[in-house]
Amino acid sequence: MRIFVTGATGFVGAAVVADLLKEGHQVVGLARNEQARETILSLGAEVHNGDLEDLESLIEGAKSADAVIHTGFIHDFSRFKEVCEIDRKAIAAMGNALIGSNRPFIVTSGTLLISGKQMITEDMLPDYEHAVNPRIASEQAVDLLVEKGVNVSVVRLSPSVHGNGDSRGFIPMLIDLAKKSGVSAYIGEGQNRWTAVHRLDAAVLFRLTLQNTIPGARFHGVAESSITLKAIAEAIAAKLGVPVVSKSGKEATEHFAWFEHFASVDGPASADSTRQRLNWNPNQPTLMEDLQGNVYF
Repeated sequence: MRIFVTGATGFVGAAVVADLLKEGHQVVGLARNEQARETILSLGAEVHNGDLEDLESLIEGAKSADAVIHTGFIHDFSRFKEVCEIDRKAIAAMGNALIGSNRPFIVTSGTLLISGKQMITEDMLPDYEHAVNPRIASEQAVDLLVEKGVNVSVVRLSPSVHGNGDSRGFIPMLIDLAKKSGVSAYIGEGQNRWTAVHRLDAAVLFRLTLQNTIPGARFHGVAESSITLKAIAEAIAAKLGVPVVSKSGKEATEHFAWFEHFASVDGPASADSTRQRLNWNPNQPTLMEDLQGNVYF
């Protein structure tokens, strides 16, 4: 297949491109500048010039491909709501270009869109009316496309997608905070939970989702369903040789700043249905193995 991939130079997207090429697919990566062009070419893929705000480039890329995988996202948390709306428009543009074709379209989302302390499963949908996370825009866009008959499905990634090359994810942010402040912190008792998946396992999941498309389906990129933030903070503290401390109230806000929401969120999630439906079997190192090794330090 000829597959158009947005975010092809990103931490997850580059792994997706490499996996698709290894499996014999032809890949065309979206490139916003010369550096991105060189990276995509070095991976062995073709280049399509444009960016996530250039809707005409996205439409052209989608129309020229047999399938689309959208891993691109503007990681600017200082204007998070704005970039989520940019993502909504990008998904709509590519999806509308695929109407009537039945060509697969895979969109990236996150397990943390589902609120509450229950185990998050693939059949759960965000509470669009009351959600506080603006990233719901991505899945709202998907639902509208499903109503139009587009063969679109969703891969929800864990808050920690880890592995070699992770420099902009949540784990590096916690490590940077610990280095700057001299303490590795968690909030309250630290029993709130994240999920995790290795980037190479995530790449395989995108390919399997592409090969087994189910319109409107959600699949979970979750290899580890429940890791406490206290355990993560303790692992970081051990490697850096700094104290591990609890923060709460004003102290937590001052320490974590905008990241406080993510540091306090409780989001255990299951991938049982994903594993069964796609025969997905994660086999890469765990988050703790990466934290205890040399991946992040």
